This record gives sequence, structure tokens and C-alpha cells, in this order.
Amino acid sequence: MVDHFMQFGYCVVKQAFTQEQAREVAGDVWIRLGMDPNDSSTWDKERINMPTHRQFLLKDFSPKAYKVICEMLGGEERISDEHNTWNDALIVNLGTPEYAKEETPHPRELDNWHCDGDFFRHFLDSPEQGLLCIPLFSNIQARGGGTMVAPDGIEHVARFLADNPAGVMGGKEGVVNFDFRNLINKCEVFHEMTGEIGDVVLIHPLMLHSASHNNTRIPRIITNPPVSLKDPFNFNRPNPDDYSLVELKTLKALGATPEKGYDFAITQPRERVVPERVKVQSMMKVQELERLNKQREVAVEA
Repeated sequence: MVDHFMQFGYCVVKQAFTQEQAREVAGDVWIRLGMDPNDSSTWDKERINMPTHRQFLLKDFSPKAYKVICEMLGGEERISDEHNTWNDALIVNLGTPEYAKEETPHPRELDNWHCDGDFFRHFLDSPEQGLLCIPLFSNIQARGGGTMVAPDGIEHVARFLADNPAGVMGGKEGVVNFDFRNLINKCEVFHEMTGEIGDVVLIHPLMLHSASHNNTRIPRIITNPPVSLKDPFNFNRPNPDDYSLVELKTLKALGATPEKGYDFAITQPRERVVPERVKVQSMMKVQELERLNKQREVAVEA
């Protein structure tokens, strides 16, 4: 697992939670969506980022994944309580009738390439997103809409952030913004995240990734919670043995060694942002609650 992460920037924890747990989280997804799982003509959206109703403490929901996460981030004592939960903010990829008939496009042609973290100003050492988790709440086969990652993109993103110590945003005026199209055009290696219910993909925070086309039209259901750190990453530790696995991968991407380290200091304050999706998901949550309550009323009457 360590060798794979150091080479590709991600690893997979197999069967990190049970199918029963998956049903508890995603069992009401079709009611929340207001769609019929047996009638694809009601699937009027390709991809849906759903709001949160319930949260689960990560270490309780998946001790197996939590153990690996702690090992990758340098120990439990480095992990913040702020983003140490998973939730039912499901991300559903239903595909389209057109995708079901087309050939799979080259990954570089996908239009959703990005790095996660729309809620903070990005620095090379940002603690807000120490690791990205992708729990699978449905089976995902090839061409089934699994997250596409660009492992060699970590090098390009790391260098871009290192060259911009004032921070980088996702689309805010007056600051440097990510140019994801330019970054992805430099990439040559692409992997599609497939797997089974209960698997958890752990991804380096600087990984470029994108939603892919669901050509199978078998519903793909995941979430993508981050794990936050108490303190920023440190790329110049006195003792090389104290580096976390994520820090080691970032150093490798920068062409640096653990012995020499890498000097980095921010030149602007860290900044939190309230993303536009929060407003959108607040409205979605009201609609979902109406559908859930209506379903409960029907169940009581029956």
C-alpha cells in the first residue's frame, strides 16, 4: 500500500465498511432524489451532489479506514476534529442516454478536472484537506462513472502551489486561480477508481481528479469527505522519520528528499470561503426533507 501510494498518490482500503452500513447511509437515496430507480426516464440529472442530513464519526464508522488514514497522516494526534466525520452528502452519477451509446472519451477530454477544497485558500501546506476519502456506496465497474485521477498531476499541482506562496483559489477575483485545464494537459497517466461497496479510496490532497462518464448507466454512489490536520503540513522536519506519508509524496513530487526537505512559507493569511454549493445544497435539503417526510407519512398510513 505504501509503495502504491508513493508511486500513484492513492491507495484503496478494501471492505472498510459493510453493506449494511452502506444501506444505512444510502438506502433512501432514491426518495431523496425524487427519482424512480426502475425508470431511467425519471433520471433527469447526470450528476447530483446531495446535501448532508447525517454525520458519522470516521473512527466509529470505519475503524479499518481510520487506522490507515492515521498511518498516512503521521498519527492520530495530527488529525483535527473539524473534518473527522463522514456523512450522507452522496454524490450520484447516473450517466445519460447519450453516454450509454458513445465510446469512452480520453480522460484528458473530461470537463470536470479539479482539486477538491472549495472552502479555503490553497497553499502547498494547507491543513484543511490532509487527505481526500472516497467511500463507495455502490459497486463501480469500468466505464461506470468512477472518479478519474491523474497521478502525475500531483507534481504539477505541487509545483504550482510552491510557486504561489500567496495562495491559490478556485475562482475568486483578485487572487491567483487554478488553471485546471492547463494542468491536466500536462498529464499522461490516468486511473479510473472502480471497486465494490465498502471500499474506500484514499487520495493525496493535491490529486487532480474528475467525474467520468457513466456509460453503463448503473447508478454510481460515493461521497468525498476530507480529513483535516491540526497543523499545516511540514516539509522541512528536523527528523526525516517524522514525515507523514502524504508529506513524503509531496516532497517526491517537488523533487526534494526527506533529508534536505523543502522550505515553504505562506505570504498571505489562510482564508476560509463559503462556497456557492452551500446555498444550493441548503435548498436541495429542504426538498429532500419534504420527500422523506411524505414517504414516512405513507409508511405510517400503510
